[in-house]
Formats: sequence, C-alpha cells, structure tokens
Amino acid sequence: MKQFFTNALMEWNDNENTRSMPWKGEKDPYRIWLSEIILQQTRVEQGWAYYEKFILNYPTVQELAAAPEEAAFRLWQGLGYYARCKNMLAAARQIASQYHGHFPNTYDTIQSLKGVGPYTAAAIASFAFNLPHAVLDGNVFRVLSRFFDIDTPIDTTAGKNNSPHWRRNCFLTENQLRITRPLWTSALLYVNRNNPPVKAVRLPQNAKVISRDSPHSCP
Repeated sequence: MKQFFTNALMEWNDNENTRSMPWKGEKDPYRIWLSEIILQQTRVEQGWAYYEKFILNYPTVQELAAAPEEAAFRLWQGLGYYARCKNMLAAARQIASQYHGHFPNTYDTIQSLKGVGPYTAAAIASFAFNLPHAVLDGNVFRVLSRFFDIDTPIDTTAGKNNSPHWRRNCFLTENQLRITRPLWTSALLYVNRNNPPVKAVRLPQNAKVISRDSPHSCP
C-alpha cells in the first residue's frame, strides 16, 4: 500500500502535474519562505501576484530586511492578516542580523524565525535543503485520509495523533524528498471538502475511500 501510494503520486507528478506556479520546483529558501508566508490563509490564485511583486521589489532576503515597513505593507495591501507581513519583516531582519544574511539551513533554526511554524519550517527544510521533514498540513491530511479511509476529523486530538502514523507510512521511504512536494501540490490542487475529485490522482486500485466511493465522508 505504502509503495503503491508513493509510486502513483510520483507518476502523477511527473506526467500530469503540469500546472505552472512561480515557486514550483524552487530551491531558493528565501523564495520558498516568501511563498509559504503569502499562501498562509490565502488561495494560490490570490497570492500569486503578491509573491511576484515581493520578488520584483525585494529579490533577496537582505533587501527585504532593509525595506521600510511602510513600503512592504503597501505591497501587502489587500492580502489581509497583516501580522504575517509584520512577522515576515521581523524574520528577514533576524536572518540579516543573526545569520549574517544567510538563510538558516536546519529545521530548528528555520522554525526559530518569527512567524515560522512546523509546516513552513518543514517545507523550507525539505524543498530547499533536502532535509527529511514531511510537509503536513490540513489539506495533506485530507489527501491521506481519503487514501487510507480514515474518517477521524483531522482537527481533533485523535485525528492529530494519526499524523505520526501517516508520516511514517507515507513519507519515510527512499523517495521521501521527492514525494513531499507532489503530495503538497496535489493537496493544493485537488482537495475540496464539498467536491473532492480524488480520482484525479489516479489511486483507484488501492485507495480504500475510492473503493467504496465515499470521499465526502472523509475529513
């Protein structure tokens, strides 16, 4: 089951995941971090233009760290949740002062940045530095729950306690670093609680939830 899931997802990513996004395949930790902060509580379609504006105006973390707050907030205007922008500026200045302008390269040091939680730290660590950290958020949990037919709500204690099982059985393989991004991308593209087109990822033979045609019952 585990190997089938990995192989099927990688095949989908290599052959069918053709959607273009400016951060897709990115290895620069600054750009990955910027995209992750912008996409917090924001749809890809909305965040895309903001990401490109920030990259155009502040192409490096050092330049963002030196940016006047008023200018950065003007670029952010309309995106909402302004604490994200405030924390982003604080983190950029933290990198400039504490790490001499070099983005930190371990999970713990990345997570020490202002406004960076476990999910964002895992994304930067795995995508930029090839570190073995699974990128797990609510949408990824929904993809996994539909494959393994787990109907425990993901926002409950019991649901969260399943995450070590999912991390161990779906990520900690020889393909871990390759599977992290496509699983994250499939979650962004295909998980819709009210209309979940789970067959798009082509897992009908082994996905238990598809075998009984019940994706709506999953978290």
